[in-house]
Amino acid sequence: METKTSLPVPLLPPIGELLFAVTLPIVFFAGKARLLADGDTGYHIRAGEYILRTYSVPRFDIFSLHTPPLPWTAHEWLSEVIMALLHGAGGLAAVDAFFAIVISACPALLYAVLKSYGAQTATAGALTLGALSTFEVHWLSRPHVFSFVFILLFHYLLESWRRGKFDRLYLLPPLMLLWVNLHGGYLGGFILIAVYLAGCAASTATQAAGRREEGGRNCRRVGVVGLFCLGASLVNPAGYRILLFPFKLVGDTYIMDHVSEFLSPNFHFMTAFRLFLLLVVVLLALSRKRLPATDLLLLAAFTNMSLYSARYISLFALVVPPVLSRQLQGIKLPRSPVTLFFAERSRRLAALDARGRRGIWSALALTAVIAAVVSGKVEHRFDPKVKAVETAEFLMRENVPGNMFNNDEIGDYLIYRTFPRYRVFFDGRSDMYGSALMKEYYRVTKFEPGWEEVLTKHRIGWVVYDTNSEFSRFLALRREWALIHSDRVASVFVRRTPLYLGLIDRHPGVTLWRDPAPPRDPA
Repeated sequence: METKTSLPVPLLPPIGELLFAVTLPIVFFAGKARLLADGDTGYHIRAGEYILRTYSVPRFDIFSLHTPPLPWTAHEWLSEVIMALLHGAGGLAAVDAFFAIVISACPALLYAVLKSYGAQTATAGALTLGALSTFEVHWLSRPHVFSFVFILLFHYLLESWRRGKFDRLYLLPPLMLLWVNLHGGYLGGFILIAVYLAGCAASTATQAAGRREEGGRNCRRVGVVGLFCLGASLVNPAGYRILLFPFKLVGDTYIMDHVSEFLSPNFHFMTAFRLFLLLVVVLLALSRKRLPATDLLLLAAFTNMSLYSARYISLFALVVPPVLSRQLQGIKLPRSPVTLFFAERSRRLAALDARGRRGIWSALALTAVIAAVVSGKVEHRFDPKVKAVETAEFLMRENVPGNMFNNDEIGDYLIYRTFPRYRVFFDGRSDMYGSALMKEYYRVTKFEPGWEEVLTKHRIGWVVYDTNSEFSRFLALRREWALIHSDRVASVFVRRTPLYLGLIDRHPGVTLWRDPAPPRDPA
């Protein structure tokens, strides 16, 4: 029973709204450097501008120097159009504001979902905070944020249907139509459908003979919806090829083993994820409630995905809390002063939540963010201490001729700042470049046998690479290369050939940038 409280709370918002109203300013104002921590944001914006300018989705690469142009499945084209429109209206601040709003809506949606399943207020809040801290590593202004919302919606619609709350599975195909054009994470929707279909089949097989007919109808219902989602997924510029894209990527073991976001999570750093996994184990061990087949399959599928690749941690964090909330109902704690204390606080929290004033704090948070974008008072830009901002400005002034070789992260930013004047050797679209070009890329950067032949093959005349790297220090010692620019992030080397003598003469005596020595202690 949830008791009433006499505490005055005329302006206190409900907890779900509080989660949104607190998370939004944290993400937008305090986390602005994090939102642009990945240079991929830049090339997504430029791709969207190309689509708007040409009224077409590119089927071949437009940003790199490779000829003939590489086939490119621009599977996030709709996200890129949205990002380009936002960037044109309000710059990077508008892009960040949009994604901050989407990110902040996720914990509010998750909390509402948990409450709709009957979770206690304290339980729903704790699980939501745990999920929020777990997928916080993916707070970026990138298309994958759309998948956060869609995975929540798909899971909610399927689970609400399974529980008999309501049947709105007809919404899944139109949602899939949007999802498949926004981000490649749409595969998560098909995984959810497959899990619920398998769970339904398993439950039907164990039911009494008289109830199997109803179970069969339910299985057919999910299967038909899945087929409609499959049909909806084909409505995209790439057609059926969009369905092959995720499997082609996962099947390329070289890319999966050499791109950081595809690697398994590093538990030395991902403390929140590690603790969340431990929470799953502890709650399942303590709960006396039998784990339904569907919940078991959900845990198995999304835990396996999160352990295989760190990029799936966010999906795990958003799918697992509803399962845990149900299992918590099967934990019986003995009556004691401690449990009674927390039970009373939980009842009071529920009463406060029920009396909260809706709309005020969300409106204030949105108004503050929108006002910051419109007024231009809060600047959002790529961090010059992390991204090759100074190097890009140098390149725009000098107009360096010939083909470049570059680091992939630097390539992302160069596309944003210098396209179409410069075309990169490599960038964050590792799926497009494929393992063959990636092997050549690493052959150069790791000085493997034949690295110089790779530069010759691609007619590389100059190199822009991380200043604090073995490769840059190595080139600085080679007589055939001249250093013409160096800052804390990147350095530019040109071949000592007649084509670059003018640049070498204009920038004599350049040395690799070093951190300035710390001031001496007067004592």
